Amino acid sequence: MLEDRPLDLGDAGIADVGRLLRVTFPEASHLDADYLDWCYRANPAGAAIGRNAYEGESLAAHYVTVPLRARVFGREETGVLSLHTATHPEHQGKGLFTRLAEATYRDAAAAGHGFVVGVANAASTPGFVRKLGFQLVRPLDVRVGFGPAPLGDAGSARFSFERLWDEEALRWRLACPARSYRRASSGARTIVYAPTGRLGVWAELASFARDVAAPAALAPLGLANPLRLWMGLDASRAWRGAPWTTLPGSFRPSPLNLIFRDLRGEGRTLDPAMVRFAALDFDAY
Repeated sequence: MLEDRPLDLGDAGIADVGRLLRVTFPEASHLDADYLDWCYRANPAGAAIGRNAYEGESLAAHYVTVPLRARVFGREETGVLSLHTATHPEHQGKGLFTRLAEATYRDAAAAGHGFVVGVANAASTPGFVRKLGFQLVRPLDVRVGFGPAPLGDAGSARFSFERLWDEEALRWRLACPARSYRRASSGARTIVYAPTGRLGVWAELASFARDVAAPAALAPLGLANPLRLWMGLDASRAWRGAPWTTLPGSFRPSPLNLIFRDLRGEGRTLDPAMVRFAALDFDAY
């Protein structure tokens, strides 16, 4: 019989999750003990919130979210980012993902979090939307070009959703043990890049004022390959006239969709044109 349990953040619980992730995603070598410790336990916004399903003492399924801060409809609040879901091959098709996710959202709401946000691929999006009541906000834009991406609006008042990064949270994010981030300067800004693993192309995660310490501590980005990638939503960016173009769908392994669910019981939904969301804000890189 399968028993649902709250996420165990002790060493034994983390080890259980690591073993399940290695079975479910054998190609994802970065999901090791160091990564899980960083992701689940070291986040300054709060420890991970999730649920596990056990058959006896064997972990059958796992779902997790991690807390974050955002400005939502003009109000700062905390929410959670939907992250890992894994079901052992012997237990697939039993509805465990939906069951664990709903329990996780109840736990997150009880802890005072106001929303769940996430990025889902084409295969997982229908489950989030049809079974869990998420809003499909919009597929993320993916662009490639040369040099820094055009800056967006400096003000945040126009956006109904924007993740907030203070110095402590940014240091934590850039300390991800699975990545090797780099920086480059552009005027008064420092731009953070991550390797995409594709022909030396680097993804632009975000840019910050030059006096923000966390990005400034990164190693500089070389200029061996000037091609850059930008992924996210931000209608305030002036792409027209910039040396950037939309990446054709045939070059994308899967569309990535921004999804959102209100946990306050207010039925809030996001206008895609009023969302600022970038690669730094989730776990693509």
